[in-house]
Amino acid sequence: MEVLRPQLIRIDGRNYRKNPIQEQTYQREEDEEDFYQGSMECADEPCDAYEVEQTPQGFRSTVRAPSLLYKHIVGKRGDTRKKIEMETKTSISIPKPGQDGEIVITGQHRNGVISARTRIDVLLDTFRRKQPFTHFLSFFLNEVEVQEGFLRFQEEVLAKCSMDHGVDSSIFQNPKKLHLTIGMLVLLSEEEIQQTCEMLQQCKEEFINDISGGKPLEVEMAGIEYMNDDPGMVDVLYAKVHMKDGSNRLQELVDRVLERFQASGLIVKEWNSVKLHATVMNTLFRKDPNAEGRYNLYTPDGKYIFKERESFDGRNILKIFLFTHKVSL
Repeated sequence: MEVLRPQLIRIDGRNYRKNPIQEQTYQREEDEEDFYQGSMECADEPCDAYEVEQTPQGFRSTVRAPSLLYKHIVGKRGDTRKKIEMETKTSISIPKPGQDGEIVITGQHRNGVISARTRIDVLLDTFRRKQPFTHFLSFFLNEVEVQEGFLRFQEEVLAKCSMDHGVDSSIFQNPKKLHLTIGMLVLLSEEEIQQTCEMLQQCKEEFINDISGGKPLEVEMAGIEYMNDDPGMVDVLYAKVHMKDGSNRLQELVDRVLERFQASGLIVKEWNSVKLHATVMNTLFRKDPNAEGRYNLYTPDGKYIFKERESFDGRNILKIFLFTHKVSL
């Protein structure tokens, strides 16, 4: 049941369950008009943050967006675009499906153009959040020494805890894929992928080299923790990651990278700081060995989904490796 595995929200250092009121499956197109009405209630105030060009005919503003999201601006039978145009007294030009380009907003009044731009941005942001993750930022932690330590950990867990509910070899991470995740991304075009690469290069030049001293950071994976609040029903078990020299350089580096990507809009701001960890066991791996992060609550066409997971009993693992001796991978 979903109520047993609710989404966790971290506020001021504490984890809170976000229990759903009800589960539902809906067709995005059928509900799009109602969604638009509700989302626009707080999007009418003009915003001076947008660049608006004055033309001989009035005013003009442009929005770059992946072609995959155009349909959410158009709406069923074009109703969403028509509604924005009518209420803001503007004209909105959208590239044809499959064609990259700019959404162009024109109108005789500056405030009308800004209002239409605000509404379009709200729709783009909302439906982008409903797309499945496509990429993630991470540091690989797959040195030979780390892989060997992980395999010893896996072997000992299976030898001592394989009789515990849900514990089997299928939920262990591939040792060659051990990594430290900085953040999850939804990149919907080649332009956004290129933007991400350029931003990483900028991070390297502006602060990564300074923090690292131009040398690889030596880190250690030691100690284990679990993601949820019930050790008898664990979905993700992870190893803690920290600098061998005891410094805060790794935390500073990943937090600044996260901050840069959040400011660009490429990563949705959910946390102010990266939790330094490396996943070693994940129940998503049972059905998909390549799974990463959490499943989104929506499919690309806007349907609400819930992915059933078989949790495992991690109490003995935690007792053996947390209290008997400190695991070092």
